[in-house]
Amino acid sequence: MTGSRQDREGAPQHFVISFAGFNRPWAAWIAHRLEEHGHRATLQRWDPQRSPGLTEALEDLARASGRVLIVLSERYFSVGTHTVEEWNAALRTVTGNHPDRFAAVSLTDAQLPAATAALEHVELWGIDAYEAEYRVLRRLDLPTDRIGTESGRRGPRFPNDPPEVWGRVPRRNPRFTGRNDVIGNLRNALVQAPSGAAAVTLLGLSGVGKTQVATEYAYRFASEYDIVWWVPAEDRPTLRERLADLAPALDLPLGTGSYGEQIRATLEALRRGSPYGRWLIVFDGCDNPDDLTDLLPSGPGHVIITSRNRDWAARHTNLVEVPLYARPESITFIRRRAQRLSPDEADQLAEALEDYPLALDQTAGWLAASPLTVGDYLTLLQRRLDSPEAVTLSEDYPLPFPTALAILLNNVRENYPDALALLRLFVFFAPGPVPLRLLREFTADEVPEELSGLINDQIRWNAALNKLVQFSVVRLEYSDLAVDEGGGGLESVQLHRMVHTIVRENLGEEEAVPLARAVRQVLAAADPGRPSDSRRWPRYAELIPHLEPSGVISSTNPRIQTFFLHCLRYLLLAGEYRTCLRLSELADGVWRAMLGDEHDQVRELSYHYGGALRMLGHVKRAEALSRARVEHLTAERGDRDLETLRALSSHGAVMLRMARYEKARELFAGILDTYRELLGEDDSTTLNEQSNLASALRLLGRYQEAYDLDLDTLRRRERVLKPRHIATLSSGIACAMNLRLTGRYREALSRLEQGLRLNVQVLGTNHPQTLRAEHNLGLCLRRSGDIAGAGARLRSVLERSTRVFGSDYPWTLMVASDYATYLREYGDIEEARRISEDVVRGYQTQLGLAHPFSIGTVGNLGLVLRAQGEREEALSLSEQALVGMRGALGDRHPWTLGCAINAAGCRNITGRLEDALDLSRDTLRTAESVLGGEHPMVLSAQIALAADLRLLGRMEEAGKHEDDALRMLTRTLGTQHVHTVSARQRVRPYWDFEPQP
Repeated sequence: MTGSRQDREGAPQHFVISFAGFNRPWAAWIAHRLEEHGHRATLQRWDPQRSPGLTEALEDLARASGRVLIVLSERYFSVGTHTVEEWNAALRTVTGNHPDRFAAVSLTDAQLPAATAALEHVELWGIDAYEAEYRVLRRLDLPTDRIGTESGRRGPRFPNDPPEVWGRVPRRNPRFTGRNDVIGNLRNALVQAPSGAAAVTLLGLSGVGKTQVATEYAYRFASEYDIVWWVPAEDRPTLRERLADLAPALDLPLGTGSYGEQIRATLEALRRGSPYGRWLIVFDGCDNPDDLTDLLPSGPGHVIITSRNRDWAARHTNLVEVPLYARPESITFIRRRAQRLSPDEADQLAEALEDYPLALDQTAGWLAASPLTVGDYLTLLQRRLDSPEAVTLSEDYPLPFPTALAILLNNVRENYPDALALLRLFVFFAPGPVPLRLLREFTADEVPEELSGLINDQIRWNAALNKLVQFSVVRLEYSDLAVDEGGGGLESVQLHRMVHTIVRENLGEEEAVPLARAVRQVLAAADPGRPSDSRRWPRYAELIPHLEPSGVISSTNPRIQTFFLHCLRYLLLAGEYRTCLRLSELADGVWRAMLGDEHDQVRELSYHYGGALRMLGHVKRAEALSRARVEHLTAERGDRDLETLRALSSHGAVMLRMARYEKARELFAGILDTYRELLGEDDSTTLNEQSNLASALRLLGRYQEAYDLDLDTLRRRERVLKPRHIATLSSGIACAMNLRLTGRYREALSRLEQGLRLNVQVLGTNHPQTLRAEHNLGLCLRRSGDIAGAGARLRSVLERSTRVFGSDYPWTLMVASDYATYLREYGDIEEARRISEDVVRGYQTQLGLAHPFSIGTVGNLGLVLRAQGEREEALSLSEQALVGMRGALGDRHPWTLGCAINAAGCRNITGRLEDALDLSRDTLRTAESVLGGEHPMVLSAQIALAADLRLLGRMEEAGKHEDDALRMLTRTLGTQHVHTVSARQRVRPYWDFEPQP
């Protein structure tokens, strides 16, 4: 042994012990033994789900101040359900980076990932305490001459040694998953309770896993107790009998005493802590506190009660809620139960069953032995919810989950009629949160007779609600709305989907009809009005889930139909396009059959329907809908009627999506003139049309005209609608976008930074308009030379848009296209190519091959290929884009000129020098006439022409063009701007196509 090793052995050290929660007794025992030898030990429960990945989680361990000792078991490798390959890769990376930081002990003889060999673990399972301590010390290069040393501080029991008394604790569930936060809260509540009063009630819905948590706690902390005693507490006789059975284990004389005497002696022994001071008593399933209150032990030990009854909060116990699984816990649990399911399939099952542990256990158990897909199984389950054949029972959950819930509901039905009446009303709202203010706004004449008395009596109402809360049938939650919005402590009622389904299915139509009608009336009365006011959106968001369960869509009541249309308008403005489309499709068929195709309400519905179709890229369907509406109204009312004008404007928006830019401009211009004449210049409808016209001008490349019009709209909207209105904020973004497109980057940047802050404040970070503002800010940062800032913005917007709206959403494709062009120049070229190819496919599928967005993104892909050295392929795509853009928009559109700049560059690098020169001359000449002499695109065309001239030996002409362009770039952008620097370094310019909203 070297001297340095002797020094290390003699000095106190710090060890971090990493363990899966399942193996806490071993980690606690090892930590105690190391501390007895003078070292410091920190317990670190292993949870890779809190890190981005396994490698990162292991690297976090390596950053600790001491050496890391890993307690290996099957459980350690199943937390997060990573694959063996992922484990091997992570272990090899981290142990390679930190070869002397990690050591391990093993508690299993099962096959572990091969890369654990680098940890040189020692086996601890099946040996006595002396040998286990010896092996731990040897593995850590510590002296072994003081094994068994005790300082007098009592530590945990050796895990292989059971408590002195172990009383009928249920078998440990080998599939127990997660719940670490719940167990941590339980442990803290017990340890921190005042001396003699450590009693905690685990509270939750039937089947949520209360018993499982208590069982896992008993095993996980068994080494901390001398007695662990389990008492079934569903009824008082059984409870008393089981508590009396503890007397012999405490060495109490039985004699001829009664149960009462034995129980009194047992409680007194527990209070004194004699003969055992460290005890845990679990009372499982006590829903009637009166059965147990006088039998609760006090003293130095701990008491756990499992119950559905919230009344335990008033019985000198702390409550620890056992919630539904968090989604990662659900996925891990399902995949342990049914290993054949993928993470996505497990997520689908968890979503359908709302993370309800009992249902997940039984459905996943059934799927484990069935080849049926999750989707097909959920369809089967919906048809046969009450059938035990559609679930697999286990020892841990012996009742089918519908039966377990039915038992609970039968108790309510038989004993609490007011609570049952209230529960039946709840199921005509959606599962999940129902604002309590809605439930309190029913009037007695709106509800069936059995509810009218309850509605009129606030005391009965509260008592019925509290009874449902007491038995965990529903739970109350507090609103996060601001106080000035009616929140600040406002409660909502939460009803689980399974309870909702069972109660709803047991209601006959005669009972259901009046209840549904009453709920519809209350929802309509709660209509916040003015869907364009973003301050009212939280209220609309509360109401939307309840439209379908209450039958709002099929209502014949005009007031309720108007309320439904307001909801659709809100969904469009809030960016909830998919929900709007789904509800519109449902209502369209019902309303047309009920009201006729030409009814005013059906026509109003069609505007929202068409808007959702348009925003989601279903352009052909939107065009057919809007064209039919225009034709009917024009024939019926003429082209100067306000309703016809509205329909024409909506049709123009579809035409923009279809790239019929000039026709849309002509249409918008005519409508705008008529609106100005009929409504005045400052009317909000007139300003909306002026904004539409500016959009058409921008898409036609007439950027200065678009800016002038948008600026006028912005000023008028600030005066008429106020600065924080959603339409005003939209005009601000449009102005900034036009400034950028005209090359006025500094002005655009200033506007966008302020505009983004306002949009975040008013609309939130993930609203489409906020994403639009941030996207434009990213583009502006890139044009201004802040490359890192641009990349961060564009990446963030793309990630959020993909997460919120999906990868095929039109706006997501737009942002992806711009992020790919950024990556091509400043990031990962392979990722740029992958994204570019996805964008091209997305646009070609949605819009067709001839749409400018499809054509322009093909040109962008050509630039990627050119950067990768595939010159001929790049030339082919750039020429294809040029021909396509000329056909779609003509020779003078800025997008055509941009494609020409790229095509000339590809001709140049493939040796077609004269062809490149001819195209460059023509492009510069046309760009100057279209955009003026100072526009960045014109200066790029001039630099490109100089490069072509230089290669052909025409130095004098090349120099003149280069000098002119550099002088103008310096004057407009500055000497250090990226465009100026590139031009000075004679880097040939390119043009990125940017799809525009």
